[in-house]
Amino acid sequence: MNITGDFLSYQLFNHLRMPKYILSLDAGTTSSRAIIFDQKAKIKSISQIEFPQIFPKPGWVEHNPEDIWESQLKATKECIKKAGIKSEDLAAIGITNQRETAILWDRKSGKPVYNAIVWQDRRTSGICDNLKKEGWETVVKDKTGLVIDAYFSATKIKWILESDEKLMKRAEDGDILFGTVDTWLIWKMTNGKKHITDVTNASRTMLYDIRERKWDKHLLELLNIPEEILPEVKSSSDLYGVTEKEIFGSEIPISGILGDQQAALFGQLCLQKGMVKNTYGTGCFIVMNTGEKFVKSENGLLTTLAWEIDGKVNYALEGSVFIAGAVVQWLRDQLHIIKDSSEVEKLAGKVDDNGDVYFVPAFTGLGAPHWDQYARGALFGLTRGSNDSHIARAALESIAYQTYDVIQTMQQDVGHDILELRVDGGACSNNLLMQFQSELLQSEVIRPRNIETTAMGAAFAAGLAVQFWKDIHALKELWGVDKKFSPEFDFTEVKQKIHKWHKAVNRAKDWEETI
Repeated sequence: MNITGDFLSYQLFNHLRMPKYILSLDAGTTSSRAIIFDQKAKIKSISQIEFPQIFPKPGWVEHNPEDIWESQLKATKECIKKAGIKSEDLAAIGITNQRETAILWDRKSGKPVYNAIVWQDRRTSGICDNLKKEGWETVVKDKTGLVIDAYFSATKIKWILESDEKLMKRAEDGDILFGTVDTWLIWKMTNGKKHITDVTNASRTMLYDIRERKWDKHLLELLNIPEEILPEVKSSSDLYGVTEKEIFGSEIPISGILGDQQAALFGQLCLQKGMVKNTYGTGCFIVMNTGEKFVKSENGLLTTLAWEIDGKVNYALEGSVFIAGAVVQWLRDQLHIIKDSSEVEKLAGKVDDNGDVYFVPAFTGLGAPHWDQYARGALFGLTRGSNDSHIARAALESIAYQTYDVIQTMQQDVGHDILELRVDGGACSNNLLMQFQSELLQSEVIRPRNIETTAMGAAFAAGLAVQFWKDIHALKELWGVDKKFSPEFDFTEVKQKIHKWHKAVNRAKDWEETI
């Protein structure tokens, strides 16, 4: 049976199968993951397969799109096998993905015309510089909510099309297709029947008007990108189609798509205006739900679409910290003061405070809200009494300080304080860091029982579309708290620490000289 969007047909189909689980595909930058959730949002099984990273030149980062697909396929089949279930037991598939990576492929053969250019890739910085010089920053910001940067998909698409003059002609003739990773996976799973994306991924291309919710013809013309290559944009929770039977053994509905940070926001159930989540990974991604209002940041944050569900659109503000968990890896790999990242909390806990040591981990410059690509990492306040524990504590505190700076900027943009911060990502298991974060923000920091919130967000979106979960209220009953952290110290003391942090940041700025 093929599902074409007729909900009554789907209900009959689903009733006959009596599915018990939702499959979430988490297509990351270095690996593909598959997670199966039951109706109580508990994890049944997880599988993860890494795939190769390609670095053709300094600053260039690529993936073979076929490696992305094959690793995701293998992870999914392995996950189903580990769960001890059949594909017929899956009610639907949700997808979350690295958002800005660009893939172009041949419509007829389905073969990539070039490697995927990854979000980290900087080869199109020159194109972006030219756009800025020509004065397009305000137009791009007003339409897309984004800054002009090589981070986003648009200039990557332009570069690929212009790398071969035959490609542009084929694109204009409708023979070439573009997609972010979600689009590529759906194309493969449906055997080329569906060329779609959702609003969250579209909003990260720098080609999508997030107010009008459509591809912007003006920006397409500016970048010389044919509209024919672009996918259809759908809501984040919908019946998009089904997988081909031969792929997993049965036709499984695909019904949820969310970019990774939006998925984490949804998985944390930050559903009301003003709710904020932070994912503590290699870097930090702080996202605030701003409700149905497009909030244009005056302080260097990005405005993006949080999701579209049941015809209702939510917007968000987003700020990124370049170095978060990576600073702990640096303590391990470069200073060798710990052997494993998990040891950092114990080492930092050997001292009562940072000993007046401040660590600015600007190894690759500073992100929001400072935006200084010439800043470099620095340690301040060292004395003869400073030791490895002080440095470890200062490193952990730097993650919290950087998060504080982004959230302060968000509060300025929206005009009110946050009530709480919901956290996920590997570093949120560090109690010392979470408590210090609470002290800085003077608000509760809440860690959920299930910190796989990105995959869970995609699962929630997929499950809602097929009524695996009845509604948003049903989801709220599934989200539970592991631990709440509340401020305990006098804020006068905390303010002094923030003052010294900003003093350190200012001294680390503009270190690298330009010629």
